[in-house]
Amino acid sequence: MKKSIIKIVISLIFGTAAIVTDIQWLKIALFFMSYISIGYEVIFEAIENIKNKEFLGEEFLMVIASIGAFTIGEYPEAIGVILFFQVGEIFEEYAEDKSKKSIESLMNLKPDIANVKEGNNVITKKPEEVKIGDIIVVKPGERVPLDGTVISGEALIDTSALTGESVPRAVSANSEILSGVINTNGVLEIKVTKEFKESTLSKILDLVENAGEKKAHTEKFITKFAKVYTPTVIILAVLIFVIPTLILKMDFNTWLYRALAFLVTSCPCALVVSVPLSFFGGIGGASRKGILVKGSNYLELLANIDTVVFDKTGTLTKGNFKVQNINAIGSKDELLETAAYIESFSNHPIAKSILESYGKEVDKQKITEYEEISGHGVTALVDGKKVFLGNSKLMEKIGIKVQEEKNAATVVYIAIDGEYAGKIEIADEIKEDSKLAINNLKKQGIKKVVMLTGDRKQVGEEVAKKLNIDNAFTELLPTDKVEKLQELLNGKNQGVAFVGDGLNDAPVLAMADVGIAMGGYGTDAAIEAADVVIMTDEPSKICEAIKTARKTIKISKENITFAIGVKILVLLLVFLGIAKMWEAVFADVGVTVLATLNALRTLKK
Repeated sequence: MKKSIIKIVISLIFGTAAIVTDIQWLKIALFFMSYISIGYEVIFEAIENIKNKEFLGEEFLMVIASIGAFTIGEYPEAIGVILFFQVGEIFEEYAEDKSKKSIESLMNLKPDIANVKEGNNVITKKPEEVKIGDIIVVKPGERVPLDGTVISGEALIDTSALTGESVPRAVSANSEILSGVINTNGVLEIKVTKEFKESTLSKILDLVENAGEKKAHTEKFITKFAKVYTPTVIILAVLIFVIPTLILKMDFNTWLYRALAFLVTSCPCALVVSVPLSFFGGIGGASRKGILVKGSNYLELLANIDTVVFDKTGTLTKGNFKVQNINAIGSKDELLETAAYIESFSNHPIAKSILESYGKEVDKQKITEYEEISGHGVTALVDGKKVFLGNSKLMEKIGIKVQEEKNAATVVYIAIDGEYAGKIEIADEIKEDSKLAINNLKKQGIKKVVMLTGDRKQVGEEVAKKLNIDNAFTELLPTDKVEKLQELLNGKNQGVAFVGDGLNDAPVLAMADVGIAMGGYGTDAAIEAADVVIMTDEPSKICEAIKTARKTIKISKENITFAIGVKILVLLLVFLGIAKMWEAVFADVGVTVLATLNALRTLKK
């Protein structure tokens, strides 16, 4: 940018000197020096493009127009074409840099080292060299290099780079911690749970790097439009010159000038630059809010949705289950112990709550023939006894009829050796901002909010009622969720988004028009399958994502309308001889600058 400004200043000095001198040969020489000092790089770029068989680039058009203007003695216009073209390039560069910084700030999250504890020593390693189970030490001011669990120490961590949240979060022993966050105080020892390539940070960086590959339909249209538009206007410019001068025998210089002005006006750079920049800025602006969008095409889809479908557990609710009541045929302690043993292989929130309530070590050698029954529960041999644990459907499957619960708690039933042994009632909490999210979605014009859950009817309907959800479908198997979503996709809906966080949500996330995953503590499968990732696990961020998407589309359409409208008007005025080269320059460079600056609005909150 500094180099471009220096060139502009030198060109203006030569140009000013040319204007004030009365010596004709010196005037021409000074104008030529002004032209060369500002335009030599543009000329070389045009020549290089021609060598690469790119004849219709904006540099080529500018050089042809400026040389033509110079040939007929319109020296200030010739210089003005290149001068304002360079000014436009400066503004474009500024806009692109500003847009890229919001994303590049994420790319700087990658830590260079990890401090690995080996015995009494701490050894520096690359994050890629650290293995699962290693203990890493993170000091105040350092970035956490890998996902893990805090085993000692207390600290406040800055998650703003990942989530957009400014308030630090407290962590202590047994707290899960994500790579990429900053330890603001205290010393933490962390047990690594994921290799670097599988870590949250690594996945985020991969998403950001590849986001630009998936183009929106609007971007693709502009690219195709430019390929047709540019040769068309060049042909028209040639005709504007040829027909009046060679056929109608009209003034040569007048119509050459008009053709050149027509050529300058027609350059499509305002569209080619501003539209992709709008989408790039939209992705960058979303990332600053803790919303990762995997491509501009998903921004476009997100802007058009009218139906949002939610998973319940971990999405609308905290997934922070706690055992509320144990109803056992025999000993409550023995029933809880049996349940803890069979759930020890599961990472499901319900399983974790049972293990937490049990609070003792589990000898997994006592467990054999473990099997998950999709949508029903689990079964295994525990100390030689055949144990079934799951919902009422599982009990019915093995021939045990249980009484349907009327409360809103989640109920886990246990059967041992074919006999009903009891039940455990577990309660979940609704996230603080879930109701706000639903209300805001409806204010944004979302016509239908739906919830799909495998939980009991009473639980699902209670949550739906509290959150003002339009339709709730309960007691669904993973395959049932797929079928329900397919029905919505086949219905009269403009676009359907699905929001989930669990492994069983992955097929539905992939199927939806837009899949949105809770990325803070959502499963890797859900994050991989999703098109948009909410790093804070806050449902209200979905409203922010939609707002950003709609703003991006609005701005890109504004730029398209403005650019094409101004160009058509000036092209007509040039043809009629009303507009001169200066107006043509504005129709190209001026419109490009204004459209580019408008595109920067996508970065603002």
